[in-house]
Amino acid sequence: MIEVENLTKDYGSFQALRDVTFSVERGEILGFLGPNGAGKTTTMRIITGFIPATSGSVRVAGYDVADKSLEARKHLGYLPETVPLYMELTPTEYLDFRARITGITGSRERKARIGEVMDRLNIVDVANKQIGNLSRGYRQRVGLAQAMLHNPDVLILDEPTVGLDPVQITGVRELIRELGQDHTVILSTHILAEVSMVCDRVVIINRGRLVALDTPVHLASTATESQTVHLEVAGSPSTVLAALRTAPSVASAGLLSADGQNGTAAAAESLPAGTYNYQVEGAPGADVRSGLASAIVGSGNQLLELKVYRPSLEDIFISVISQDEQAAAEGAYDEDEWTDDGSDDGDVEDGEPDAPKTKQGAAEPKDRVVTRRRVRG
Repeated sequence: MIEVENLTKDYGSFQALRDVTFSVERGEILGFLGPNGAGKTTTMRIITGFIPATSGSVRVAGYDVADKSLEARKHLGYLPETVPLYMELTPTEYLDFRARITGITGSRERKARIGEVMDRLNIVDVANKQIGNLSRGYRQRVGLAQAMLHNPDVLILDEPTVGLDPVQITGVRELIRELGQDHTVILSTHILAEVSMVCDRVVIINRGRLVALDTPVHLASTATESQTVHLEVAGSPSTVLAALRTAPSVASAGLLSADGQNGTAAAAESLPAGTYNYQVEGAPGADVRSGLASAIVGSGNQLLELKVYRPSLEDIFISVISQDEQAAAEGAYDEDEWTDDGSDDGDVEDGEPDAPKTKQGAAEPKDRVVTRRRVRG
């Protein structure tokens, strides 16, 4: 449903996007991640036809957004981070206006469709109040309603849960999962737990480049070469540690304190008397679980819990971005590095870079292929 090929966007000497390529299938929810200034908003605005690309192409439902813009937009629903609402109108009036300009001309059809989306997003109770008098959460839901109004094949949602309370956030997440069954959804958010809960795949961009593209599960499984295991064991720490360290393929073993950090026996005594938490690092590529269980039981201690620790999406995101920044600092790219002027966001606002950066050269990665191995430590 969405095909992005070699997408590049320049603003004078500032290059917001560099040769970005990815695709999204029908019924897929894609998480679109990156730090502030990475180029997320620029990419979404090019996909929606709001701004043109410098080079490369974008196709939505088979239509090129540059050559067949109107046809492509018929298949798109867009919720920008800042929703352009008319504050003097009521949600009903605003959605009626939006329905008319998106081609829903029959009054009966418009009324039915407006009622459906308002009910789905729980804004019926404020249907006849001025938008300017609504809370930020309700305004966000009105914005989401206008994106869904013409039942598009593709929904592009930029921070859809901003301003919502926890109950509303849960409802929007459930709605996104439901929409993903028969729509294509691109979700951009800084709440990474949200991506883990609803997205089928994740794209991570940094400095305008694609640096990772995979499922959240596979990114987590490939984020480290070695296996990390957490154990809860009843027994003397000295005998337990001795047993753990002699188990096959164990690289290191230590006590964990109550906050999950490496600690001492005294720091770890928040558990029942005589019970402690441990962390074991296995050798690269080794599965140490059965060996650890045998070692604990064989030493006469009681194994209460054993589980493999898997990094969160936050851990993976930080690792990927850190490695990309390190690669740039070490000259892994042929282009000159950018110098940030200290502002938070380099995405485009109103047609100009929000955070201009200066280049001290020009950049193409030596290795243009982004692989899953890149997220490993």
